[in-house]
Amino acid sequence: MALPRITSPHTTGSNRTQRVMLQVLLAAAPGAFVLCWLYGFGTLINLLWASAVALGCEAAMLKLRGRPVQFFLRDGSALVTAVLLALALPPYAPWWLTLIATAFAIVFGKQLYGGLGQNPFNPAMVGYVVALVSFPMAMSTWPQAQFVGPWDALQQILGITSLPDGWSHATALDALQHNHSLTMEELRSSNPAFGGFGGAGAEWVNLAFLAGGLYLLYRKLFTWHAPVGMLAALAVLSLLCWNGNGSDSNGSPLFHLLSGATMLGAFFIVTDPVSGATSNRGRLIFGAGVGILIYLIRTWGGYPDGVAFAVLLMNLAAPTIDYYTRPRTYGHRKADRGFKIGE
Repeated sequence: MALPRITSPHTTGSNRTQRVMLQVLLAAAPGAFVLCWLYGFGTLINLLWASAVALGCEAAMLKLRGRPVQFFLRDGSALVTAVLLALALPPYAPWWLTLIATAFAIVFGKQLYGGLGQNPFNPAMVGYVVALVSFPMAMSTWPQAQFVGPWDALQQILGITSLPDGWSHATALDALQHNHSLTMEELRSSNPAFGGFGGAGAEWVNLAFLAGGLYLLYRKLFTWHAPVGMLAALAVLSLLCWNGNGSDSNGSPLFHLLSGATMLGAFFIVTDPVSGATSNRGRLIFGAGVGILIYLIRTWGGYPDGVAFAVLLMNLAAPTIDYYTRPRTYGHRKADRGFKIGE
């Protein structure tokens, strides 16, 4: 009798890693397009530069580890890490900042743990946090929405010229976090960082990433549990702590959902199958934990947007969540959690 040959579902067929990564890149395209439309060619240059750095670092590490370079480069995982990281960085982040963040994400966040499937932390968020902690001013300053041509954008990224005076400003989340005297209406009218519902420009970027995330859900690349858990927890907590228009207001639920990297985190970061929880119930808890931590960091923490820190903290908790949410084995009344002493 001939036995059937069964291969890994991530190497052949419609679920192979390369196809999944290409779908993620396609879903991120609307957000990248809106960022380029709002801020010009800075985002596109960052995407190309981060991709080149990621592929170079990936190839170098694979060579040092004695692994087949072309085989692993073709899976697209390094490219996805670079794209997600570049989309989270300010549009005119200096070239060296993108280099440091991307190299750290690939080398320390991925390859030193053994490569794809072995990393306990989301590599893109590892690189982002390293850049944020090391260079907080450069990471928290965004330009006003204004189109910039490719040559001017390249000069600003290379440091040949700097952003015009009065063009760069703190984000809406940063302005709200440090506000102690102005009402929300006064803050919106006096600060160009605020848009109609969230941050100026950020609300459109978040809607674009929401559209891309819904596409990934439609393609069934992940389940709804982690994104819904994160967004629901963030919305409920911000609603409970919302104080309307007062000067001590922490922002409405709609403001938090459409500001910062909320939708990017919900559909492209917490859905990482490697560093997140594995069961559906575990993913729901994982996402809810991320949403709660995002609000706590945004409101009372030292950084305006807490997506990256929240994800990394919940990455630490993912093994424990998996342990207590392990699905019941067929034929058993409850999940088998291993043998106890004396059994």
